[in-house]
Amino acid sequence: MRGVAGWWRDPWRRPWGLLVVTVLYLVWSLLPVLVAALFSFNAGRSRTTWQGFSMRWYYGDPLRSVWHDASLHTALTHTLWLGVLVTALTIPLGVAMALGLDRWRGPLPAGANLAVLVSFVLPEILIAVSLLFVATVLTTPLRLGTSGQVIGLVTYQLSYPVVIVRARLLTIGRDYEEAAVDLGASPSRAVGRVLLRMLVPAIFASAVLVFADVIDAS
Repeated sequence: MRGVAGWWRDPWRRPWGLLVVTVLYLVWSLLPVLVAALFSFNAGRSRTTWQGFSMRWYYGDPLRSVWHDASLHTALTHTLWLGVLVTALTIPLGVAMALGLDRWRGPLPAGANLAVLVSFVLPEILIAVSLLFVATVLTTPLRLGTSGQVIGLVTYQLSYPVVIVRARLLTIGRDYEEAAVDLGASPSRAVGRVLLRMLVPAIFASAVLVFADVIDAS
């Protein structure tokens, strides 16, 4: 018992409890996706009974496969195009906004930060209905179609890079930038040559999340 009590009081012990919870959460979250992906290769039409491995629904069936069905092929191509385009637009905007909110003080950035967090927690359907109202009722340049989809998705996805990059900025601090400036770099070069390179993991994680969420939403 003393050994267990000593292990429990040790602040440097391995967080086995957190590890177990994290693994269980990942299994719970990813297992349905893996099952759905597996059954996309099912030879039959059943979603519950495995009838053999086949590429029928991708290109084998001359009528109902993704490759041969014009509507499915167009939908897939459009979804992938939206994912790439929205990710390419959202990540630079999100990183710039995160840097601005991290260094800018006052009521305006505080309001912008609140707006980012609100869009992060609001249901997708609520934001979609609001943007539809703006596009169809109010007199704005926003119209229905691909451009409206891109603007709406960028608006919703912007919160991901802002939140993730700001969290990374908190762990980095200002010491590296100050050291680069002390060594002769300009402030902009310190950001570009030092800070942005240290933000690469957060930027990559943001890009993956944005692309995956766009594919899911589209």
